[in-house]
Amino acid sequence: MTMTHTAHTAPTTPVLRHRAFWASLPTRTRLIAVVLAIDVIAALVSCAVIVLNARSAVTVETRASLATVELLVADTIRLAEDSPSERVLQTLDLRFQALRHVRVSVFDEAGRKVGVALTRIRSDKHMAPSWFAWLIAPEIQEHVLPISVAGQRIGTAQIVTEPLDEIDEVWGYAVALSVTTFCINAAMLAALFLALGRVLAPLGSLAEGLTQLERHDYTARLEPPNSRELAVIADRFNGVAEALTEARSANGRLNRQLLTAQDDERRRTALELHDEFGPCLFALEANAASVGRLARSPHGPDPEKLAARAADISMIVGQVQTLNRDLLNRLRPHALGEVPLNECLNLLLRDFARRHPATAFTGQFEDLARGYGDLVDLTLFRCIQESMTNAVRHGQAAHVTAQARETVRHTIEVTVRDDGAGLAPDHRIGLGLSGMRERVEALDGTFELDNAAPGTVVRITIPADAERGEEAGASVPP
Repeated sequence: MTMTHTAHTAPTTPVLRHRAFWASLPTRTRLIAVVLAIDVIAALVSCAVIVLNARSAVTVETRASLATVELLVADTIRLAEDSPSERVLQTLDLRFQALRHVRVSVFDEAGRKVGVALTRIRSDKHMAPSWFAWLIAPEIQEHVLPISVAGQRIGTAQIVTEPLDEIDEVWGYAVALSVTTFCINAAMLAALFLALGRVLAPLGSLAEGLTQLERHDYTARLEPPNSRELAVIADRFNGVAEALTEARSANGRLNRQLLTAQDDERRRTALELHDEFGPCLFALEANAASVGRLARSPHGPDPEKLAARAADISMIVGQVQTLNRDLLNRLRPHALGEVPLNECLNLLLRDFARRHPATAFTGQFEDLARGYGDLVDLTLFRCIQESMTNAVRHGQAAHVTAQARETVRHTIEVTVRDDGAGLAPDHRIGLGLSGMRERVEALDGTFELDNAAPGTVVRITIPADAERGEEAGASVPP
């Protein structure tokens, strides 16, 4: 039975969708959205403060009006005690028709309202909407005062708080404040939109420049914007583009050198085979033919001549062996990985002293480990070999000193100094020096070539890992 497994993709949660949507928005839009959210929160807080303050103010105002009207009603009743009862009631009704925040109604002893025909028509239209009035309006209070003349009760005065007038005033103030705040915020958002557009405009140029770099167009450069922070970014971008341009040029030069290096090495090998091995092989052939003629002599071979020919052949074979060993050492030092590194370098110095007897070679290689790995050992060997070759071939040095040691900082320091002609003013770095520099920099090292007055000095520093080097050196096949 075959079982089928179906891959289930976890559903995207609303939070993740919101985050993805937020991340997809432009920076300017996100900044304006943040400012707008702050404005909305500030508006809500302001509305809450306005409502609380308005409710407190309306409550205080209506209570104060209620207390004042109570005193006025009491004083009016006291002053009108000598008047007829009907006139007292009418006077109270007429006097308290145009009050704010309270409403006074006068009733006779039978409970009928006095002055119905003269009562002003109060408008039921108010500025404030009902929901705003509901938020602010305090609890309605009602006081009833008895009206007595000459100790006889002739009616009552009903005082009821009426906060709608005060609420209308608060609503007008709130509307004016909201309109003003809205206009200010709209102008601020418009100014912020324009300002952010100018400030963030260099980011578009930066994105275009990065696109050019991604397409391997290292000629991209950015104009420094007015913003100090973005100007620093533009300066760093231009520096990176310049470094990439230089690295590309260096890689181009190195590629051209690498294209010719193999042909140059083959040409040198062919010349040595032709100039060195060719004559030796011809001499061997001539001596072999001479031995053959002596062997076929009718009078018998001459022992002295045979011995001379054998000696010549032995000498030529020795020359061929020497040439073969030199050629193999140039292609690949056979002693590396088999003997300690300092012994390999001492063998190199002795070989140079043998081939260039007019130049004195000295070396100090005692402070080295047995090996640092095939790559590091070969780099050290080649750099010292190339430095001494340049000192003899180009500087005509009489004395060359090579030193190599491992420091306490686990780095290998190499110095090759000669007393030759030094560097010419128009000196150009050739294939050998370029090869040394590339080898050293590939190992995170440093390479320096300076005039030593007299002669030149080569300084090389390479990080060393002794434990890794011993393992790598032990793994090199014998």
